[in-house]
Amino acid sequence: MPEFNEKAMHQFNQGLIKEFRENGGKAVSGPFVNAPLLLLTTTGAKSGKPFTTPLVYTKDGDRIVIIASKGGFPTNPAWFHNLKAHPTTTIELGKEKFQAKATITKDPERQRLFDAQAKVMPTFNDYQKATTRQIPVIVLERI
Repeated sequence: MPEFNEKAMHQFNQGLIKEFRENGGKAVSGPFVNAPLLLLTTTGAKSGKPFTTPLVYTKDGDRIVIIASKGGFPTNPAWFHNLKAHPTTTIELGKEKFQAKATITKDPERQRLFDAQAKVMPTFNDYQKATTRQIPVIVLERI
């Protein structure tokens, strides 16, 4: 597996965030065109600073489901560590912005939600196969 390039990922995400906000909550170019996309703003676990990350999601009733895949790399993404430390987050979904509470799911719910998202976005199965860690699944509920 190639080395995770933090700088390249940050630059890509910044462009995607800009595009999302300029186009009413949608990606209009690149790999996320027509994908269900949200912006997750977490509070840094160590720094206390806000960090915004674009993520794909699915729904489970009224709940929003996100997966901490980091593309199948061996470590969890920074935003996951931030949510563990500060579970209250800000979500941008389309043109709407609201606060939500994050809950890290446990099996069997974790597996059910992972499978549901992987059914819509099969690359998540590839990410799980690429790593030995169990990829976390997080539920976001509007506050």
